[in-house]
Amino acid sequence: MSIITVQLGQCGNQIGFEVFDTLFSDSHCPQGLCSKRENEAYQASCKERFFSEEENGVPIARAVLVDMEPKVINQTLSKAAQSGRWKYGQHSCFCQKQGSGNNWAYGYSVHGPRHEESIMDLIQKEVEKCDSLSGFFIIMSMAGGTGSGLGAFITQNLQDQYSNFLKMNHIIWPYGTGEVIVQNYNSILTLSHLYRSSDALLVHENDAVHKICAKLLNIKQISFSDINQVLAHQLGSVFQPTYSEEGSSRYRRNPLGDLMENLVPHPEFKMLGVRNIPQMSEHSLAYSTFTWAGLLKHLRQMLISNAKMEEGGFKDPALYTSWLEPGEALSVWRTQRAFSKYEKSAALVSNSQFLVQPLDMIVGKAWNMFASKAYIHQYTKFGIEEEDFLDSFTLLEQVVASYRNL
Repeated sequence: MSIITVQLGQCGNQIGFEVFDTLFSDSHCPQGLCSKRENEAYQASCKERFFSEEENGVPIARAVLVDMEPKVINQTLSKAAQSGRWKYGQHSCFCQKQGSGNNWAYGYSVHGPRHEESIMDLIQKEVEKCDSLSGFFIIMSMAGGTGSGLGAFITQNLQDQYSNFLKMNHIIWPYGTGEVIVQNYNSILTLSHLYRSSDALLVHENDAVHKICAKLLNIKQISFSDINQVLAHQLGSVFQPTYSEEGSSRYRRNPLGDLMENLVPHPEFKMLGVRNIPQMSEHSLAYSTFTWAGLLKHLRQMLISNAKMEEGGFKDPALYTSWLEPGEALSVWRTQRAFSKYEKSAALVSNSQFLVQPLDMIVGKAWNMFASKAYIHQYTKFGIEEEDFLDSFTLLEQVVASYRNL
């Protein structure tokens, strides 16, 4: 079943390109370290999910690119075309020469309604190319203007028009030190809207990915390109074709559906995080290898690996909420094929308390600004009222409380 990726804003388009490039490179890697038949089945499954028919022998990404400024989209299209390996569709992009800066309200209340029909038409065209649709993967920033405000609006439209298909939003959590003065406002508005319209939020924290680049990859001067490549590797390892059961020769048909079924048992708990090990020197993998410690309570976890596993640590009852048996809480997905040339690799997707502290901090900072009425006029002049902020605070405080009570 196919997945349509919607790339929103500078953040979404730059990460989206890296994700497709990683998926293509992985599926066409000659060093799959498996049989030819296995490799061909893996390639076919990956292509069905993320690429449509070929044009002059070049696969086309199942994607829609959206931004209010043409520069990043033009750069993204050019990089894909220059690779000569895959490309975006000729009519898969929407951009206008009009910026929204960092104003969430302008992205949501002005750009959204104004360009709704054009953007949804592009998405409809992509849907019509799919023989069988699994759902939508929406890549966006949490704290920006176009990527967050417009992203929240488009996700709501997807829920309205494609309610029978799954929506997963990949959101980038801003640096704790701050990128823009109103990032906490933008963040709470984005999260609260997505919590109402998306089926799951797959979250990456900029600070955590920055730490991977510095400490694990030893990169001295870290660029956004470095960060995006780490993100793409982690996302690619999550979406790689895997078997539905031990010993099976059939890949999972519905990747988004299986993810949701295994990780989101209740709509109150939608926050997912990823940890990934590109390569392991040991013969097996234990829970302690991952950076998540046992101090966090987990609701559900999913392990994706092509390596021999020591699963005992992952099944420790102390890791999980008391109302779920560890056997119910842990899913293990396997593949015989190496991911992206790494002989042994693993990814752990977790629905846990990992975002409670960062979320509580963002809500607290936003509330302090809101209590003093700082910058509220930038939102009210475009139709976002104080009641909308209060609704957002209420919803997110409930999310924090629910996860704390695991």
